Amino acid sequence: MTLAIDFGTSNTVVARWNPVTQCPETLRLPGLSQIQAQTPPLIPSWLYVQSAQPVEVLAGQAVGDRGLDLDGDPRFFRCFKRGIGHPIQGYLPTIEHQPLTFEQIGEWFLRQVIQGIQGTGIPLESLVVTVPVDSFEAYRHWLGSVFTQLAIPQVRLVDEPTAAALGYGASDRDLVLVVDFGGGTLDLSLVRLPSASGATRPLGFLLKWGDQSFQSQSNQQIKTAQVLAKVGKNLGGSDIDHWIADYFSQLHGIPATPLLTRLGERLKIELSRSYEALETYFDEENFESYSLRLDRSTLSEILQQHHFFEQLEQSMQQLLQQALQRGIAAEDMGAVLLVGGTSQIPGVQAWIRSYFNSDRIHSNQPFEAIAHGALHIAQGLTIKDFLYHSYGVRYWNHRQQRHDWHPLIPTGQPYPMEQPVELVLGASVVNQPSLELVVGELGDSSNHREVYFEGGRLVTRPLGGAQTLVQVLNGSETSRTLAQLDPPGTPGHDRVKVQFWVDEARFLRVTVEDLLTLETLVQNQALVQLV
Repeated sequence: MTLAIDFGTSNTVVARWNPVTQCPETLRLPGLSQIQAQTPPLIPSWLYVQSAQPVEVLAGQAVGDRGLDLDGDPRFFRCFKRGIGHPIQGYLPTIEHQPLTFEQIGEWFLRQVIQGIQGTGIPLESLVVTVPVDSFEAYRHWLGSVFTQLAIPQVRLVDEPTAAALGYGASDRDLVLVVDFGGGTLDLSLVRLPSASGATRPLGFLLKWGDQSFQSQSNQQIKTAQVLAKVGKNLGGSDIDHWIADYFSQLHGIPATPLLTRLGERLKIELSRSYEALETYFDEENFESYSLRLDRSTLSEILQQHHFFEQLEQSMQQLLQQALQRGIAAEDMGAVLLVGGTSQIPGVQAWIRSYFNSDRIHSNQPFEAIAHGALHIAQGLTIKDFLYHSYGVRYWNHRQQRHDWHPLIPTGQPYPMEQPVELVLGASVVNQPSLELVVGELGDSSNHREVYFEGGRLVTRPLGGAQTLVQVLNGSETSRTLAQLDPPGTPGHDRVKVQFWVDEARFLRVTVEDLLTLETLVQNQALVQLV
């Protein structure tokens, strides 16, 4: 049985491929999924750590059912996906004197999801997991390691925009704008989709993990979605929930408690279906009940008071400006895909329609399109292993008087490589005793974000600037030193020839030849694994 997991910042979706109907369907996992008749069975991306040693956790809806989803409780975690694979600026959470990483928290959450799947009795033979198209190797490696440790026979990764396009039936469009508007962030991504040769279905970005039956096929073209423009903002449904709670707090003179915030969320969700919504709040201090009545017009006023639509306008204008720099206008975008609960707010959809014709906007599967599309991609797909990011070696830029990066392995490079990449290097200092190489994963600054804490809340923001952003892969002194030079090197002369290639296990291997002594200093040495 093939299943898909769309691990989201606010909600997670688990879907399976139904062999009878030949269609995807979303699974309801007891204790994890929300029980709401009018919405799909979403799993809140929540984790509550009851004990860190030994590990005892609650995940998903079980956290809310026990009233443990309280902001400010150090054992409650939400939006932790943001911190995975990023160097966190500030403090890390500590429980029972044990510091925790967001990778640990994410692993505990996904383990609970897998256990929930296994508890249904559905055989988990093949798994497709969606990833942000611009994620660094560190995040994808973390995902692969989590599921490999769980002994799942076959695990595949596919990019979210490609999956969303297929889930919405828009895979025949070349350019799509994905509006991912969830609980914590707004992400606008202009994506160019791949098309399979002779077919309209995109292949997406895929990697193999685990079972060795996933072998590269030499006749398979490499296809991956490409982000052409991207804008991110720390703005989402949780902000609106707090604004609604503040509105009723001021209106009735009651405290803005976590319960009032949760009721604000329920009102907001109902207004996506109805013009007016009603909830009842009971104040335990004065034993009084209050009717919380909200309509779409009042919600729009609340949003305007907090400059909500102004922020949306700024984000869209930034994205359109980036697109124009690539020669792409708004009318060139074949489809607009709305993902995430906040995209269902009528005011947000009206704002989208102010830019795009309704026939290009897809909004009927905001929660399930990615997971369902991933299952479509998985059916009968031939896999080709390739490197999604590019890699380079560090060098000293004498003109700029700083370290820069020389591209070495390009994005989309299949592996194992048939031909090595060759560099001829000289010494950088007088009497250089050894050859050192620093290898890094090269990122795109337009998609890079800083992760930090603000008032105890984990947030992200895009980093500006045009310089190449790099994650160093061999940071220690010993891993950088490849060979001793005897006699020592002298600047101004070619000294060594280095050949690089990637083997079937994604190891970057090097052979070093001394051009002065004609000796082979290093033969086929594994320098770093590109995972």
